[in-house]
Amino acid sequence: MSESMADNRSKNRRTTLILSLVVVAMFGFGFALVPLYNLFCQITGTQSLAQRGEIGKIAQVTDRVDENRWVTVKFDTTVNPNLPWEFSAETAKMRVHPGQTYEINFHARNRSSASVTGQAIPSVAPWQATPYFSKMECFCFNKQRLEGSQETTMPLRFMVSADLPPEINSLTLSYSFMRLKEEEQGERKSDSPQLIAANQDK
Repeated sequence: MSESMADNRSKNRRTTLILSLVVVAMFGFGFALVPLYNLFCQITGTQSLAQRGEIGKIAQVTDRVDENRWVTVKFDTTVNPNLPWEFSAETAKMRVHPGQTYEINFHARNRSSASVTGQAIPSVAPWQATPYFSKMECFCFNKQRLEGSQETTMPLRFMVSADLPPEINSLTLSYSFMRLKEEEQGERKSDSPQLIAANQDK
């Protein structure tokens, strides 16, 4: 009996020791993530999030128009499979002068018979150009609700800063339209006039 108890104590000590080592290793790995990430960025030649933040701070959108320079802005559109919409830009690309304001229209159509709400998520590539691309008016600022089979035209007013680094002569503005979960079909039934009236009668 005593030998069995001694074995149990020995097993418990080993288990405790192993768990302690696991916890220490987890903490050590957590602290090592940042330097490992920075090392990865140095090896691959990419910039870290901190460096990207610094670029964002120094980037400025000026009113100066550089008429001696052309930059090609490409437009890419995708729609999440859960959103039954068609979504496209009126043109695939534009040549612009940095510092000058331009406008382009995007078109959307709800292919379903029910009203659906979505929102566009923008991104700019290469990411180094992101702080130099300014959207003065954009449908991506707000939710977009389309009734069944409804079509709409959504304008975008933008400007590429004259401070855009000279090595960047082309950039891509991408929009991914996502369906908002809270607007899923049939979820707003509680807002119908019949239910509101019934609740008031109670």
